[in-house]
Amino acid sequence: MKNNDSVEIQLISSIRKNFPQMTKVPRGFVGIGDDCAVIPQSASQMQIVSTDMLVEGVHFLFNRIKPEDLGYKSLAVNLSDIAAMGGIPKYAFLSMSLPKNFEYKWVKKFYKGFQDLAKTHKVLLLGGDTTGSGIISISVTILGEVNLKKIKKRSMAQAGDLIYVTGPLGDSRAGLEWVLKESPIYPKNIQTLVHRHYRPRPHIEEGLWLSQFPQVHAMMDLSDGLASDLRQIQTQSNCGAQIELDNLPLSAELLSAAQNLKFDPKSYALLGGEDYVLMFTVEKSSGPALEKKFFKKFKRKLFKVGSVTSKSNRLEVKGDADSEYKPLSKTIQGFRHF
Repeated sequence: MKNNDSVEIQLISSIRKNFPQMTKVPRGFVGIGDDCAVIPQSASQMQIVSTDMLVEGVHFLFNRIKPEDLGYKSLAVNLSDIAAMGGIPKYAFLSMSLPKNFEYKWVKKFYKGFQDLAKTHKVLLLGGDTTGSGIISISVTILGEVNLKKIKKRSMAQAGDLIYVTGPLGDSRAGLEWVLKESPIYPKNIQTLVHRHYRPRPHIEEGLWLSQFPQVHAMMDLSDGLASDLRQIQTQSNCGAQIELDNLPLSAELLSAAQNLKFDPKSYALLGGEDYVLMFTVEKSSGPALEKKFFKKFKRKLFKVGSVTSKSNRLEVKGDADSEYKPLSKTIQGFRHF
């Protein structure tokens, strides 16, 4: 593993090779490669399970995030995986490793943030584990349920589908950039971006609503960035994709910050991670009607950002100044864990 950019890909490939039972699972099960594992409970009801880790120095900086925010985010990123499958979150397990002589009041505040979000979505904390370590490490396992006919997988995209997202992109990345500056002062627009980085809203209601439409095919949440996550759908669905850069949804706060701090907001929207909105594909003929229904239901827009093609694993982008789509190099990626 000489190239850090490919470490995660090689690690997952190694797991697939050494544990073939993870990919050759019984009929009705879903193993490695999607937002959640799927375990049949009956002919129609599926249990879905997801696990995520947040590690100090990789996913957060201890002296830059409030414990309440870290508790909230630890659960939010897992709830987002349930949303991506069109499921309902039910139960959680929380494990933490903490440095010795750690202050209990910090842990109490962490639990407060975790509990507040759990109450919002009626998620029960059923257990977990604690241990000592040199840094803070948090692992959350979430269990949910979904009807077999409504489940949405990364492998369900079809050539000709339109690609949508359920919210603005790039806000979390911009918030993170300001956090890394270690500035004690957050202008108002920056405060909003930092809040969206620390407290992403899992789109549970949107995922449940979208799951009822058979015209909606593949779906996943955006954790590593639009470009990186779209490549996951391409791999699982054996398809290609085209993204229209000028259609990427940009918030007013992001545009304001980009003007003041001199960065390209479209680059943040394409490559920035941890927005945790949903990305999904839908039959082309059903897109306009779905947009209207979504607006009527949620009082805000869906955003069409591109389309699915038959060009296997080829991701292309185009701006207004471009006469045709251009391939996006696989070396251009969003968040990397290694």
